[in-house]
Amino acid sequence: MRVALFVTCLGDQFFAEAAADAVRLLRALGVEVDFPRDQTCCGQPAYNAGYRREALQMARHTLRVFEHAEYVVLPSGSCTATLRAFYPELLREDASAYRAATDLAQRTYELSEFIVRVLGVTELGKGLEGRRVAYHHGCHALRELGLREEPLTLLRNAGAELVDWEAAEECCGFGGLFSVKLPEVSLAMADRKLDTLPAPDLLTSADGGCLLHLAGRLEHRGRSVPVQPLASVLWEAHRGG
Repeated sequence: MRVALFVTCLGDQFFAEAAADAVRLLRALGVEVDFPRDQTCCGQPAYNAGYRREALQMARHTLRVFEHAEYVVLPSGSCTATLRAFYPELLREDASAYRAATDLAQRTYELSEFIVRVLGVTELGKGLEGRRVAYHHGCHALRELGLREEPLTLLRNAGAELVDWEAAEECCGFGGLFSVKLPEVSLAMADRKLDTLPAPDLLTSADGGCLLHLAGRLEHRGRSVPVQPLASVLWEAHRGG
């Protein structure tokens, strides 16, 4: 099986090691991984800001870059939702592009989703034995893609104790441009979420933007909780097991 990795902007700029861990993990599971060098932003910021023409340009470019990929895998629920849910809507008025977008949507998966649903793997190893893990459900992964159990299953089966977090499924307040346009509300939402966070050994999520936001608020509040992208945690689960 062969996949094309769409590393995403945040993966490229802030979580390069997590992107590399995603490659290591997929290869360890017997998957060949390509990295198309022409990939760029999926266009979600432009789409959310109402810059439809720019978002269309990025969507058409992404369709060309991943045209021949058997599967497209992203270590990001948010960008996966852009390809799967938003591209077909964005390109609905162009019949040819719409067909390409719906085809790409059917071949596109968030990393944990791909491992569980396509590879049929639910046990990566026991590398998280004894670790108390808090999982943040990003809004796009949870509400647009319907991903809830896949990451939890992989973490739990690797020996992690998933802490009981009242606000695990609440929005963290990041929301890309939302945090820029309404920073006071955005920070209040993050603080509300973190007020309910127990004392885990680490906090993880499939969405880098949410992790950056929550990590910043944790530091501001003087709380020392390691924050780690899901791809790296899953690689640790496999490598340590």
